[in-house]
Amino acid sequence: MAVEKIVTRRFDNLKAHELDEYVATGGYEGLRRALSMSPSEVHDEVRTASLLGRGGAGFPAGVKWGFCPPNVWPRYLVVNGDESEPGTYKDRQLLERDPHQVIEGCLITCYAVGLTQCFLYVRGEMAHAQERIAKALNEAYAAGYVGKNILGSDFSVDVVLHWGAGAYIVGEETALIESLEGNRGMPRLKPPFFPAAVGLYGQPTIVNNVETMANIPWIVERGGDAFAAMGAENSKGTRVFAVSGHVNNPGVYEVEFGTTTFRDIIMGDEYAGGMRDGKALKGFVPGGASAPWFFEEHLDLPLEKVAVDQAGSMLGSGAIVVMDEDTDMVKACHNLVRFFARESCGKCTPCREGTTWLERILSRIIAGQGRPSDLSLLMEVSENISPGIAWPPRQTTICPLGPSAVSPIASALERFRNEFEDYITLSDRRVIPVGAA
Repeated sequence: MAVEKIVTRRFDNLKAHELDEYVATGGYEGLRRALSMSPSEVHDEVRTASLLGRGGAGFPAGVKWGFCPPNVWPRYLVVNGDESEPGTYKDRQLLERDPHQVIEGCLITCYAVGLTQCFLYVRGEMAHAQERIAKALNEAYAAGYVGKNILGSDFSVDVVLHWGAGAYIVGEETALIESLEGNRGMPRLKPPFFPAAVGLYGQPTIVNNVETMANIPWIVERGGDAFAAMGAENSKGTRVFAVSGHVNNPGVYEVEFGTTTFRDIIMGDEYAGGMRDGKALKGFVPGGASAPWFFEEHLDLPLEKVAVDQAGSMLGSGAIVVMDEDTDMVKACHNLVRFFARESCGKCTPCREGTTWLERILSRIIAGQGRPSDLSLLMEVSENISPGIAWPPRQTTICPLGPSAVSPIASALERFRNEFEDYITLSDRRVIPVGAA
């Protein structure tokens, strides 16, 4: 049975980004219903829905909203649209194709938690998404959905669109707040800087992901129980995944959370359509570049947070990157590690130095200059960044960027050590004997 779409239900409508079309297809009905309820009743609906955050950590949104200390004002909502994880592009699609849905979710969240200011932070490279959001905000202000006395009520809120500069680290919530304040995007120590307590401008701040916000209108309109009736026990509702790599139909797919399996979404004709050119599956990244890799024996795992966590990885940012039998896993590993090395903010020494060392060692191996000791050196450097090299990671850094660079190394070396050894063997054969011409 086909799953009911929640956040992508308008994707087939090419005019859904326009206000008139959004309203004609039920848009802002969730906001109208929310304004007929008390803020606490709206909050209760989201708690009942058990909506897990869709940005990576998977923390329940309704619980996070309750962390703001009482009677401390003003409070802010920051929406994290700095989608930067390699292979992840679901939030960009939501912002480009249905921006009013995200804005409506922001408005309902502000009403429920008592916020009067929302900042929508969008990644610098996502120019089309920025244009769509800007146009949608102008339309919403003009129509009375945003601003003072929304829809004739005593509820007022301003939504500010902020363009990022394209730094991956700003996807971390405290680094995003630093960037909003005009500083370099670097993560803050927690505690004391838990955003719900001490966030933007030193005030209580709720930070939520774009997809999380996009679910809110449906939940308020249909009810938290209806949302909780979908999905698995610990993963309610639906979730959007971006599938890319060596598949026939790469794209963004909304599936029932926790009941659909990796095999369904990778091999199913209604989703990614199986392996390209009939090749065999070699491995796949289940939740964005920072997630440890999965393999064929993991295909029947459900797309469910607890099951994937227990198997040693994470659903993370909702990016599934598929690699076929011809993939050079050393180069795949190097590609991801190089990304994290380039994107390190430099605040923590193990990450600033360690990720660079890892990238240099891998470059040396691929260039045919590897040494037999390089494999143990890779693991030694990884151990200094993420002690124990386990999942979930322990870390010697403020944020998880450093350990994220360790994940592809640990995965590739554990499963495909022979490919690294082949490169090093080739390096040995290139050594010119002493005394040779």
